[in-house]
Amino acid sequence: MNTKLPNIFAKIPEQFTEELFETLFTNPALTIERIVSKGHFTPKSSWYDQAWDEWVLVLEGEAILVFEDDTRHQLTSGDYLFIPAHQRHRVSWTTPDQPTIWLAIHINPK
Repeated sequence: MNTKLPNIFAKIPEQFTEELFETLFTNPALTIERIVSKGHFTPKSSWYDQAWDEWVLVLEGEAILVFEDDTRHQLTSGDYLFIPAHQRHRVSWTTPDQPTIWLAIHINPK
């Protein structure tokens, strides 16, 4: 018997206005999430300041992450980055003409 497994690239609508967040797996130690962006970004006056570590991987598309100290990382397909807890950051740009598909692993605090 061959059962169809979930696919990270499936069920992405052609058009969407809000960034898409989908929890793929969660337990007390971590949460794995798929994020789909298409021209989405964090407003310049806003910062993510999370109480947990995060590891992100761009599966498809491109994005630019900016940290509070003005360090910038341009991520393309296959690039990944570890973001320690409380390292303030924001997404300053994602590809506007195609989806940027992220895999985010949130490492829950103990």
